[in-house]
Amino acid sequence: MRRVLPSLAAITLVATALTSGSASASTTGSYVALGDSYTSGTLIPNTVNLPCTRSDHNYPSLVAAKLAPRSFTDVSCSGAATPDMTGSQLLAGNPPQFDALKPDTDLVTVGIGGNDIPFSEIVLNCGARGVFVPHGSPCKNFYTSGGRDALTAKVRAVGPKVGKVLDGIHQRSPRAKVVLVGYPTVMPDSGANCWPSIPISDGDAPYLRDITKLLNQVLAEQASVHGATFVDTYTSSIGHDVCQLPFVKWIEGILPTSPGSPVHPNAAGTDNQARQVLAALTAHR
Repeated sequence: MRRVLPSLAAITLVATALTSGSASASTTGSYVALGDSYTSGTLIPNTVNLPCTRSDHNYPSLVAAKLAPRSFTDVSCSGAATPDMTGSQLLAGNPPQFDALKPDTDLVTVGIGGNDIPFSEIVLNCGARGVFVPHGSPCKNFYTSGGRDALTAKVRAVGPKVGKVLDGIHQRSPRAKVVLVGYPTVMPDSGANCWPSIPISDGDAPYLRDITKLLNQVLAEQASVHGATFVDTYTSSIGHDVCQLPFVKWIEGILPTSPGSPVHPNAAGTDNQARQVLAALTAHR
């Protein structure tokens, strides 16, 4: 019951902020944010932690500005994977993210799983194979050679790892409302591509779109089983993928046209992430 139902403090935290409409609303809750670069807001001004490329305008910061909790701790870090929840992320000098969790924590948001595939491998492999190949599916052919889809298997393997993360949060912060944030649209939901600006072949674009959808499905399943609320940021970001024009795209391309890391959310993308988190908290209060 503690895992499924939000605590009274979490209800108060959400309801007070959203009914006030003011970032200065007084609340009594505490909020901890965990996650990877899609949470930390890599290269979005202003960077407040360089090793982790953490921005003060990432979605946790925007959510905290709206909710005005009693305390806010953001330990999200670029490159983080599920082992970095309980172990130190050595390259970034970041201690275990779970160190930020306390028994009286009221709200936890976490965005994790992409680096367990890892996401960077997909970008490099598929981009390199498609750079001179506008047509065909060299990336899909690579991952499905031998009659088995190795990439799909990697995505499904993320599920149990994220499940352990959610259980670990509940163990350390048993009264907390736990929110698992999914990944936004990267390649066009239509299955189209925009080669050569994004060097993904036309046959690989729908394959990679479906991989993102599968990852979100896996995360949603884990949230359901492990007492967390899943936040879908994919649906709301359709039409704002890497192939769109500047000021329309919420995910930057290989060569960013606004502040943000390549193939990561820009400021408009983090705004949407924050809106979806706040909407989910309202719906489940």
